Amino acid sequence: MTDFILLDGSIGQELVNRSGLTRDGLWSTKTMIEKPELIQQVHADYFQAGAAIATTNTYTLHRDRLARFNLEDQLGALNQAACKAAVTARDAYGSGLVAGSLGPTGGSYQPEIAPRTDVAATLFEEVARLQQDYVDFYLLETMASVDQARGALMGACAIGKPVWLSITVLDHDGTKLRSGEAVVDVLPLLSEFPVERLLVNCSTPESITKTVPLLIGASAPLGAYANGFTKIDKAFQKPGASVDLLEEREDLDANQYADFAEQWVAVGASVVGGCCCVGPEHIAELYRRFVVT
Repeated sequence: MTDFILLDGSIGQELVNRSGLTRDGLWSTKTMIEKPELIQQVHADYFQAGAAIATTNTYTLHRDRLARFNLEDQLGALNQAACKAAVTARDAYGSGLVAGSLGPTGGSYQPEIAPRTDVAATLFEEVARLQQDYVDFYLLETMASVDQARGALMGACAIGKPVWLSITVLDHDGTKLRSGEAVVDVLPLLSEFPVERLLVNCSTPESITKTVPLLIGASAPLGAYANGFTKIDKAFQKPGASVDLLEEREDLDANQYADFAEQWVAVGASVVGGCCCVGPEHIAELYRRFVVT
């Protein structure tokens, strides 16, 4: 397919599942500290499955998140280690790009606790600068409100590298961001900032199927990568919550996931991949359907 880009799948959740470590609020950062060799292997597996992108394991590597576990002083070292693992895997494979993941400050799915846009901009710029020598572009992931996305864009766009913006929507209503705002309310941001691509992620594939058509006509190419959770439990929406509170669904194998992706591509998505619980086997099926002709 012309101009189609295949992302990788879950990084953090895949590392957690492979590590066998006790799960806690550190999520995949714990894996990176205790079993760093797994990171490069996960990236390598996605490249072998057909992905063209290695997304760094830096989603939670913000100063405020690390401070909860007295690891704030390791912000630079952890970002650097994660970026180097992605670059090494890409170089070993021989092709592909490295996306610097910048997840939300505060916590996922909780825009109400996100810092003010000016404060957020400083936090995002700090992390973006730590990654700038390694990544080809920044991927702002799981932005749950317009203001949260604006703060992230203010920080990441200050570096001068390409920036992709990805939003997250309600699991039961793909027309709304998790803040309750209309999905289309993010579109003016594409005029304010040089957003290279607009995506939706870490939501159910059913909700994303409703979201993508609403964004047709945006000034940036569209993309989508869903998660494999049954829902986002309210108990998880607390700082430092463990991923044990999130239940993986059993009805989303590689073929079923690709069936959803076909709907996104049919209405205009040109970037597809996977988020939490969507692994290499899912990416391999997407490669077979959309890349192999």
